[in-house]
Amino acid sequence: MRRADRLFDIIQALRSSAQPLTASWLAAHLEVGIRTIYRDIATLQARRVPIEGASGVGYMLRRGYDLPPLMFTPDEIDAIAVGVRMVRRLRDNELQSAAERVLSKLTTVVPESVRPSLASPRIWISDGSASAQVGFDLADLRNAIRTSSKLLIGYVDKAGERSARIIRPVAMVYYVDATLVAAWCELRGDFRHFRIERIETCTVLAESFATEAPRLMAEWRQYHLKEDAVPQ
Repeated sequence: MRRADRLFDIIQALRSSAQPLTASWLAAHLEVGIRTIYRDIATLQARRVPIEGASGVGYMLRRGYDLPPLMFTPDEIDAIAVGVRMVRRLRDNELQSAAERVLSKLTTVVPESVRPSLASPRIWISDGSASAQVGFDLADLRNAIRTSSKLLIGYVDKAGERSARIIRPVAMVYYVDATLVAAWCELRGDFRHFRIERIETCTVLAESFATEAPRLMAEWRQYHLKEDAVPQ
């Protein structure tokens, strides 16, 4: 979690609690060390956030404090509401939870008059027809892209042929009802797009390709412009 997000979450936790919250409770809630919470509280107090209390006693946010409201146009609010709810079509549980947290955070910091438009928008998003992913966690796949870690996957192609491949994942590719991982395939010596529902197993390897990642991303963008098609 980024420090800015953690500071925001500390304020939100203090705002919603009627009782003082101890540093140990905040540390457990945010999954960080107690010393980190002490430093974060000191930072917020230095920024004139009215947090009262002390270590061993607990902390409270002085009543009446609020974050400055974020201003959005009606079209921007609709875009946020639609975007967050579209994530549920991706069948990625961690990404869905993150999207709901984003919506919850936004709902608390926009003016009260526009909160209903985020909480209960006049839109409907279908669940889509994509199958739920089984066998591995999509969060692990996305993390491998962020850390430039190689993956060993067991893949089934459209003809039903199975193969084991070592890939260098560079991007997630989202279509309306299909999710793919774009990667350099060491077996084929070229870029390939793998449909996630055809990945039977996925193991993160210790080997990194971080030094190659920027070049591979640039080359994949050019490849994707020419080969933009969903694998069958």
